[in-house]
Amino acid sequence: MEVFEAIQARRSVRSFDPRPVPDDVLTKVLETGRIAPSASNYQPWRFIVVRDAAKRQVLSEGKYAKFLTESPVVIVGCGDKKTSPKWYVVDTTIALQQMVIAATAEGLGTCWIGSFDEDSVREALGVPDRFAVVAMLAVGYPKQKPGPAVPHARTRTVKDLGKIVSYDEFDSET
Repeated sequence: MEVFEAIQARRSVRSFDPRPVPDDVLTKVLETGRIAPSASNYQPWRFIVVRDAAKRQVLSEGKYAKFLTESPVVIVGCGDKKTSPKWYVVDTTIALQQMVIAATAEGLGTCWIGSFDEDSVREALGVPDRFAVVAMLAVGYPKQKPGPAVPHARTRTVKDLGKIVSYDEFDSET
C-alpha cells in the first residue's frame, strides 16, 4: 500500500480479531518508529510491546481503553525526560504515528490511546522515573475489514483544507 493510501485508509480500530500479529510484521512496524526523526537525533523513546493478557488488562483500566483486553498487541511509547526534556513528547509521538501508518499499510488496525493512569502503567511495566508514558497504541487485525479508502467518501467528516490552512499569516476567516 502506498503511503498516501495508508494515511487515507487509517481508522481507529477498537475491535480486534484474536489472531496474533506475526513477529516479522510487528518488527517492520517497530522499525518505522526506530528510524523516526527526533530533535538533535536524541531518539528519546522506548517502546514496550505488551502481549501478556494480564498486563493488557491493567493497561485497559483507562476510561476509553477497555478494548485493550482484546487487542493482541499494545505498544507503549515512553519518552526519556532526561535525554530530551523539551522534545521527548513530540519525538515519541512522531515515532508512534509512523508506526500507525506502517501498521495500516501492513493490514493492521490501530487505535491511539491517551486514556490511562500513568502510575498504573509505570508500575505494571516497570517503567523507570526517567521516562514518561506518552501514549499507547492498540495493534492487531481488525475484527471487521474496513471499507475501501476512497477520497472524500470517509465515514467521518473532516474539514476542508481551506478551513484549516492559511498562507504567510494566520487567517481568522478560516
